[in-house]
Amino acid sequence: MDFNVKRLAADAGTFLSRAVQFTEEKFGQAEKTELDAHLENLLVRAENTKLWTERIMKQTEVLLQPNPNVRLEEFVYEKLEKKAPTRMNNHELLGQTMIDSGSEFGPGTAYGNALMKCGETEKQIGGAEREFIHGAAINFLTPFRNFLEGDFKTILKERKLLQVKRLDLDAAKTRLKKARMADARAAVSVPLAPRPSARGASLHQGFGGCFSRAFLQLQFFLGVSCCPPS
Repeated sequence: MDFNVKRLAADAGTFLSRAVQFTEEKFGQAEKTELDAHLENLLVRAENTKLWTERIMKQTEVLLQPNPNVRLEEFVYEKLEKKAPTRMNNHELLGQTMIDSGSEFGPGTAYGNALMKCGETEKQIGGAEREFIHGAAINFLTPFRNFLEGDFKTILKERKLLQVKRLDLDAAKTRLKKARMADARAAVSVPLAPRPSARGASLHQGFGGCFSRAFLQLQFFLGVSCCPPS
């Protein structure tokens, strides 16, 4: 329990030190260590990559599924890790409608036969579209999503850790600077008071004089005691 309290107090002190350093930097009252220019450039590139990756993903999803309600439904199923219900796309719906119409008019008639052939072709187009959407989701969108949910989150975590370490470093530098300024002010004010070494020497001399007088008084006391006056 004692250890936990001390640990909590130490963590609170560290957090407060970082907060003070951050605030003083914002008001220009503390120095801030700048990161390496190459590293700063990499962080900017990472942010831009995230921004454009999200835009490309959004527009690709609109292309693959123009219906926003269906996109939302697919998103919910994806988050629930469940398979979305299979539905026919527009080409497949049109193809099935043509086939049903051709059957109604009669496959032996020219019109009915043409409708059925067109319907089969439309269904093939719909199947090709389904394969395209599936392939685009697996081979195009998934790597982008992996970057956003994996690599970029790692970059953010490392950047936050680096920022924390920088704040700790600058807070320590600020404390050192203040300590040196305090030492400098103390050094200026020292001549106004007796130097410790000089005071020690004067005290030593004072004690020496006291001991000498006491020794003489002791000799006098012994002399009087041994040779009392007649």
